[in-house]
Amino acid sequence: MKILLTGATGYIGKRLLPVLIEAGHEVVCCVRDKNRFPTSGVYGQPGVSVFEADFLKEVPVVAAVRDIDAAYYLIHSMSSVTGDFKEMEETSASNFIGLVQQTQAKQIIYLSGITNDKALSKHLASRKQVEEVLGKSQVPLTVVKAGIIVGSGSASFEIIRDLVEKLPIMITPKWLNTKSQPIAIRNVLEYLSGVLMKEETFNHSYDVGGPEILTYKEMLMQFAEIRGLKRYIFTVPVMTPKLSSYWLYFVTSTSFKLASNLVHSMKVEVVPENNDLEKMLGIKPISYKEAVSLAFQKIEQNNVVSSWKDSFVSSYASSYMVEHIRIPKDGCFTDKRLKEITVSTDQVLENIWSIGGTRGWYYGDWLWRLRGFMDKLVGGVGLRRGRTNTHTIFTGDTVDFWRVLAADKPNKRLLLYAEMVLPGEAWLEFRIVEKEGKQYLQQTATFRPKGLLGRLYWYAVLPFHFFVFEGMATNVMNYKPEDALHPV
Repeated sequence: MKILLTGATGYIGKRLLPVLIEAGHEVVCCVRDKNRFPTSGVYGQPGVSVFEADFLKEVPVVAAVRDIDAAYYLIHSMSSVTGDFKEMEETSASNFIGLVQQTQAKQIIYLSGITNDKALSKHLASRKQVEEVLGKSQVPLTVVKAGIIVGSGSASFEIIRDLVEKLPIMITPKWLNTKSQPIAIRNVLEYLSGVLMKEETFNHSYDVGGPEILTYKEMLMQFAEIRGLKRYIFTVPVMTPKLSSYWLYFVTSTSFKLASNLVHSMKVEVVPENNDLEKMLGIKPISYKEAVSLAFQKIEQNNVVSSWKDSFVSSYASSYMVEHIRIPKDGCFTDKRLKEITVSTDQVLENIWSIGGTRGWYYGDWLWRLRGFMDKLVGGVGLRRGRTNTHTIFTGDTVDFWRVLAADKPNKRLLLYAEMVLPGEAWLEFRIVEKEGKQYLQQTATFRPKGLLGRLYWYAVLPFHFFVFEGMATNVMNYKPEDALHPV
């Protein structure tokens, strides 16, 4: 079958694609920016193609999607804004229908949230509204509704991980007593692939969950048990949603936008209503503890397929990558370092591709951590996002408070764009270039200031730049894997 997969670079889409390819399907991946779509691994297989579209606008049908058999709708705007995003969701769903109805599609599959509670958050209400919009299509709709998804890199998993591993004692809001039925990412993928072209599921909606109903407090405690940690949690009745949002924001790697929307959603019970989908598809629900253990196996094997942090919803900046892929020259300050490579060029390239996260920034890591802390204080993303994989980077990924604009390993170029709060815009670029038969590491930091404040900022940090950027360039070139025992 030929499948249209929207949200193909998102958390679920990245994991569903290999499942569909393994089942022998041809997949047209729909993305907003082709630059973010990898061309290696499963993405480079003959059965995979890419189609660029922004569903906030009308999308013209093209030959690549006209003959699809089914379409997955995996688009949502939960974290793009903190206000009312109902209109944005409706527009996206309506334009999606407009496209699909011009194709041969016989089924739309939509992953939604559980919406059984009468008092829904804005996020869950918008999910329900999207279902109603999609249901008006002439193409049969199958809805799979999940609550908390547990898997390596999922937002809920990473937030719980941050809380448990960083706080021995927690004073928490009362919504930690809200009930949920967490589900393993593996089960979610089984449901999404299992309903594909299964006529019994056409025009039906199914709640899915794991085998246990747990409060958020119980999830935290069981997570701690898996990690071998002793934790104490006390809930207090008076903690406003805004204060709760700040609590999540400062302690975890989440953005404030996501924290705010999560807090409002976490006050709503997300317990599935009974249905026969589990039996129909022969799925065995994975327990919460097992799901956590499986997630850590992926993390320890450095095999995390996707992470919520690599989605633009984790950004401070809301601009598209295409706006910043060209580094400006006029009105900019630059710090440029050129180092002749006297060691293995391949090792230098690997060092560049491993920057940030647990590896750090090769020089003055405490200064980078201080900058990350300061960024958090003024509403930025800070350093806590880290990176998804230790040695692998794709365009669009996050590296601490940077966004990867270009990860072109064959041409030995890595370009990062700063998503920290700045009175201007900043780029950091690494290249390996050849001059007169010799190989050089070219490291360039570019800053485009906004007004007088931006210029004052550059001159204020200029003394640190000499040591940080010089040390970074030197150590990127000379760092060896065994140096991890003695961090720089």
